[in-house]
Amino acid sequence: MGIVNIDDELHDQLRRACSVTSRSVNAQASYWIRLGMLCEMHPGRSLQQIVAERLLAAGVARAPEDKPDATHA
Repeated sequence: MGIVNIDDELHDQLRRACSVTSRSVNAQASYWIRLGMLCEMHPGRSLQQIVAERLLAAGVARAPEDKPDATHA
């Protein structure tokens, strides 16, 4: 494992994201790097499409569609 130097502003944003995602700084950085790599490898797809495809390929069941409630119509 190596050390990557990033600017202070990006590191600050990384730490803030960790408080939301419950990931360590290293895990959050790795996640963002993987997402960036996937987006560059699949430029014709949105991030949401890429993540959905990878979840399905991993066997994660799709959540049932929300059905509109009559009280919200």
